[in-house]
Amino acid sequence: MPQLSSSVVVAAIQAAPVSFDLPKSLGKVAEFTSQAAAAGADLVVFPEGFLSAYPWRYAFDATIGTREPRGRKWYARYYDSAVAIPSPELSRLCEIARDNNVHLQVGIIEKDGGTLYCTALLLGRDGAVLSRHRKLIPTAAERLVWGRGAGDGLDVVNLDIGKVGGLICWENYMPAARLALYQQGIEIYIAPNADDLPSWIATMQHTAKEGRCFVISVNQFCKVSDFPSDYPPFTPEHHDRKPDGSRWEAEDVLSHGGSCVVGPLGTFISEPVWDKEEIILATLKMSDIIEARLDFDPVGSYSRPDIFTLTVSKKPGVNVAFEEV
Repeated sequence: MPQLSSSVVVAAIQAAPVSFDLPKSLGKVAEFTSQAAAAGADLVVFPEGFLSAYPWRYAFDATIGTREPRGRKWYARYYDSAVAIPSPELSRLCEIARDNNVHLQVGIIEKDGGTLYCTALLLGRDGAVLSRHRKLIPTAAERLVWGRGAGDGLDVVNLDIGKVGGLICWENYMPAARLALYQQGIEIYIAPNADDLPSWIATMQHTAKEGRCFVISVNQFCKVSDFPSDYPPFTPEHHDRKPDGSRWEAEDVLSHGGSCVVGPLGTFISEPVWDKEEIILATLKMSDIIEARLDFDPVGSYSRPDIFTLTVSKKPGVNVAFEEV
């Protein structure tokens, strides 16, 4: 059993990768993690799809009944900038966590076989892979680009800083998925996402208050200039335009951020930050969790197991298994 800390410093990295460029994006992970560790962070978290792109405004030229050759070429480019497990790139991430003595969670695009997954990867202070959670249901057009995760990634890991887990973006609107984490006693709930709508903040406050846990919401602050100059949605010949009908410019913002840290009563420890790159630091007083459970405990007096039950399959998403004869 780890020796638990009475307080924990967390860092949410509101920034963008060098999209479609894995080596340079890994360099940004190293740089931001080092800065956060120097500021005292025990846990450093990065947004959804940080390695190495959340492909804003592009479905790879796919429509119902049609796939264009250009889209296939860009999908291959996206695949090339994704992270395999294991791989030299994973080893580099493990090294970053170890060198900075931090727990590190990074949103990666994971490649396995011919499929991409939106994955939250949690690494320990020693560089060990502690958890790999693949997004259970990609949202809207994401479903064409990313595969579906399985129940084997619904993990809460018991660390020296507390019990850590989380869900990715709109998985947080799946009540059964949240309950699966609550039942494992989650204390630090990480929510990497790509939602910069004000209503998302209410979701994070609700989740913290419902789960009586700390919630770290981390999103990118991302601009057109964070993408390659030939990225189709923003090139002059492409049909995609801004909502007002004008062309995209390099400084146009794609994601406004809104990263924040919420306490177990649903109140902010760090208020949402908008429209800038920032390392958002927050100190979590772990006794706040017990204080919050005086009047509500989602896995205790309020769970009513005599009425409600939840069955979670932890079976991996593998449909072929080879046995030695």
